[in-house]
Amino acid sequence: MKHYCDTWIQEWCDNNGWTELFMERRDFYWAFPPGAVIPEPIPTHILRTIKAEKGLCPQEKAWITAATALTLVAAMLSYWFECPMPIVFAFSFAAITVAQLEVED
Repeated sequence: MKHYCDTWIQEWCDNNGWTELFMERRDFYWAFPPGAVIPEPIPTHILRTIKAEKGLCPQEKAWITAATALTLVAAMLSYWFECPMPIVFAFSFAAITVAQLEVED
């Protein structure tokens, strides 16, 4: 799951003189600092600051919405069928979603 929106990072790069932003792998951004000839990774503390300012990215919001909707549907199905299994599956999905929301260093 992506934790940063590319436009947020691009906006920071534009404001701070960094150029040619690219993503090497998930949540690992590189760009050319002002006056540099080789790209450098965008510092982690900068990414954390951007995340603190902007909040959740659209992909994170979609996963949270899906987990909430699945939980509500599972609660209704559990009541309707008098069976706990839909709630168990919803709990599993929500646990995986919450684990994916954790930002790694």
